[in-house]
Amino acid sequence: MTKSKSDELVFLPLGGSNEIGMNFNCYGFGPPDARKWIIVDVGVTFGDQTTPGVEIILPDPEYIEAHRKDILGIILTHAHEDHIGAMGWLWPRLRAPIYATPFTAFLLREKMRERGCLDDADITEVPLSGTIKLGPFECTLITLTHSIPEPNGLAIKTPLGTILHTGDWKIDPDPLLGGITDADAIRRLGDEGVLAMVCDSTNVFVDGVAGSEAEVRVKMHELIATLKGKVAVACFASNVARMDTVCRAAEASGRRVCLVGRSMFRMAAAAQSVGFFQGLKPFLADAEAGRMPDDQILYLCTGSQGEERAALSRIAHGTHPHVRLGKGDHCIFSSRVIPGNDVPIRNLQNRLADRGVRLYTERDHPGIHVSGHPCRDELKQMYAWARPKIAVPTHGERRHLLEHVALAHDLQVAEAIAPRNGDMVRLAPGRAEIIDEVAAGRLYVDGGVVTPENGDALRERRHASHSGMLMVSVAMDGRGRIASGPQVRSVGLPGDANLPLNDVLDELADAVEDAIKRLSSEERGDDDAIEGAIHRRLKRECHRHWGRRPIVEATVLRI
Repeated sequence: MTKSKSDELVFLPLGGSNEIGMNFNCYGFGPPDARKWIIVDVGVTFGDQTTPGVEIILPDPEYIEAHRKDILGIILTHAHEDHIGAMGWLWPRLRAPIYATPFTAFLLREKMRERGCLDDADITEVPLSGTIKLGPFECTLITLTHSIPEPNGLAIKTPLGTILHTGDWKIDPDPLLGGITDADAIRRLGDEGVLAMVCDSTNVFVDGVAGSEAEVRVKMHELIATLKGKVAVACFASNVARMDTVCRAAEASGRRVCLVGRSMFRMAAAAQSVGFFQGLKPFLADAEAGRMPDDQILYLCTGSQGEERAALSRIAHGTHPHVRLGKGDHCIFSSRVIPGNDVPIRNLQNRLADRGVRLYTERDHPGIHVSGHPCRDELKQMYAWARPKIAVPTHGERRHLLEHVALAHDLQVAEAIAPRNGDMVRLAPGRAEIIDEVAAGRLYVDGGVVTPENGDALRERRHASHSGMLMVSVAMDGRGRIASGPQVRSVGLPGDANLPLNDVLDELADAVEDAIKRLSSEERGDDDAIEGAIHRRLKRECHRHWGRRPIVEATVLRI
């Protein structure tokens, strides 16, 4: 395809820039009023204490959805949740062809099936190092190493230049499963000329290199061989090489492996579908594992991040139906602490310790985990191979992106720009610059329903969790007089011996009665006027008592 004078090449992150996770990247080519688009990754992030009741958070596709007819395809770099987890939720709004390698496609189909859209989706499996031609974009997969099988960078060739989109990566000389980083392919791109590199920033503050899965295998074999009693290992289910390592270390120590947690079974099935886990003994079922001697069993568990409903959390609470850990048993955390999960992980580990379980983490046993993301020396090596004209950091919080920009400048990269979600970056022609800002919000999956991030339900839930709630009911007769009540009930509001809560509620009921009596006869015949008076009076009284303004739900009955 030839280029015209009005053509532009733009990069638009709608998720994954200024945050770690929820990757959703768009590339556009053509004149501003007729761009063609490809999407790279459609991932999720997860809720925390600030989103009570919300476990899954999606990028808002509003902007690119408006250009749905111009989306040529969706390419998935690898199968982590923050890269494919939103596909089942958002694909019906995008409806573009999907391209993924076999392992990623296996897991993607499960997600699409769960959301009821698999039969409608056009999913094409692309071989490793394969090429996808989509209009003005020619996208070639480049084998990288990461903490999941089949991670890929993308060489995106256009008439205005080539972009290297790294996805998530590290440089692992011995990844155990899958190929090593295809340095030759990246060097060839550098020789041909790379316009821009859109690159992972997760470990930009960490000196050195991330380390190899082969090193973890040695440490894990050494550790597990010394342990007596039952052993549990918590790791990310998606790290198939780590699963393989744990299984082989267990078998070397005379133990059989039992998978605990739905994600473990799903990832094991995906790994076996592409030929991994060769030579391992079959996994034990829960009931069979329970009959094994303690020294002959190892549980491979989900829940390393303290997720409340994951397998390890239920074990720690003593509510798992099949697995019990106690005094004399061991739990190895072969994972890092994702920022924001510090408190739930600490609580989980304290519960296990309280049961007498001995804990092992990378802090006290270095080498039982390595990161899947590049540290500074690996970033320097990638820049030396690719030699991009423009550095575009992504997959990081603001401080990560800005540090990455500084590193790129130190490495003599001509231009560097750190966009936020919604910043449209023109990569060519001319200097890289932000030319537009588009909507780039979040959507919450709340009780299986997709809602806006500023929706009423979550706002009220946050309000109630902080300030409590009052429910008021009052019955009025036909002459505008109080016939019964007011009754005031509370949720989440405190009392003590000096001022019992029931006494405060009685005072509030008196205040409601007074507020109603102060209304005119005409207002007492209007339910909205009565409810408004109740709201205003109780807000003032509650602020006086507690320094809070709880949610007030008033009900007026007519008898």
